[in-house]
Parts: sequence; C-alpha cells; structure tokens
Amino acid sequence: MKRILVTNDDGIYSDGLSALASALESIGEVTVVAPATEQSASAHSLTLTRPLRVRRLGERQYSVDGTPTDCVTLALTKLLADSLPNIVVSGINYGPNLGDDVTYSGTVAGALEASVFGLPGIAFSLVTRNKFDFTHAAAFAAELTGKVLATGLPEGTILNVNVPAGPIRGARLTHQGIKIARSEIIEGVDPRGRPYFWIGEQQSSWKEDEGSDYAAVALELVSITPLRTDMTDYRALEFLRNASELQLNG
Repeated sequence: MKRILVTNDDGIYSDGLSALASALESIGEVTVVAPATEQSASAHSLTLTRPLRVRRLGERQYSVDGTPTDCVTLALTKLLADSLPNIVVSGINYGPNLGDDVTYSGTVAGALEASVFGLPGIAFSLVTRNKFDFTHAAAFAAELTGKVLATGLPEGTILNVNVPAGPIRGARLTHQGIKIARSEIIEGVDPRGRPYFWIGEQQSSWKEDEGSDYAAVALELVSITPLRTDMTDYRALEFLRNASELQLNG
C-alpha cells in the first residue's frame, strides 16, 4: 500500500485538511502532520530560533507548533523515518495560490519540502473566498494523487493545483501567471497608544496570458502548474554569459 503524508498551512483542524485526508484514504495509508495553528503566508520557512513541540492527536495524526516546512521536515526525518511516505500532499488551502502568491504560500511550501527530500509533492488550493465546500476538490485531489503515484514526477518537481469551487469542469496544464498587485495597508493605534501597520487583502489583477494559471481558473478549469525548488533563470544565465559587458574571469 502506498504511504501518503498530508500537511497544510491552515492548521490541523482545517476542514480542507480533513476533506483531503479522508479522500486520500481511498488510495493509500495517510499520515497527517500539520501545524497546530494557522501558518498562512509562512512560505518555505523553517523554525530555527526555538524548539518545536509535537503532539500525537490520534493514529497517524500529529500537530506541530511550527510551519508546514517544519511539519514535513520532522515527519521525514523523525516521525516517519522508518517508513517514509511515497508522496507529500498539502492542502486543501482556503483560497487560491496563483501566480506570484506561490512564493508566500505555506501550502505550496509543504509540497516543495517534499522535493528537497527527493519525493513528489502536490499542493491543492480551493479557488474561492467564501462558501468553502471541499467535496469536489478533495475527490479531484485523490484522483490526481493516484495518477502521480502511478507515473511519478520529474526529479525536483512538484505540482501546484488550484481547483475552482463546484463540480470539476476540466483541467489544464499551466504556467505561473504574473500578478499586478497592490497591498492594502491598514494603519492604526493599539490600546497602549503605539502605532501599527497591518497588511490586509491585496487588490490585484493579472497579466493577460491564456497559458497561465490565472487564465485557467478564470474559465473555471483546474490549473495544474509544475514548480521546482531550483529558482535559476536559465535564459538569463545564458544571456549574462554571452553579454560582453559582463564577462567575468575565473
């Protein structure tokens, strides 16, 4: 039987996590290792300045007072070291992770950490900001995870999957889109008279590009984008190597 590690960034008690884990039980043995509290926008961060606490909440279910990356790292090096999973699945996130948002996303980071350990990873997000019904997204997640378990992924690659709310109308392989964003900054004064700034929701649009993740979800199609931890811009690397003004010795 295939072994599946499930994590997220919305926390161990998230409905999206519960729906995902339940759906994946149909294709393998599921172990959940997820943050004790919400870790949205934690990106691919590790906790290095304090110890981490792990609580066993049930059979194959653990909470960690850290980030999604902490959860996967602890699972693969300690909790599941004697019986490593075949894949890491992260989500289902409350809201989309499209375009540049993947750099902030703790959901995506959970899957990215899998690739650091040489495992395939998939991140699932539900494209809605209200009325969160994870039924259809969870069923699609189980179907796609089964296919990846059967076929594998290129080394170092994960899939970032954004699923529109409601019945699945189709899916499209996409590339990461480009967001045009402006963050709403809320300014105020706390009860002790100290000023503060609070980063709120972004007001955003995106660059028109029919092959992007944004374009797919705008058509109410599932967007499946392959991502890598290797962030090298190989086109720019080749350009810089050939630019006479930037010739380097050595």
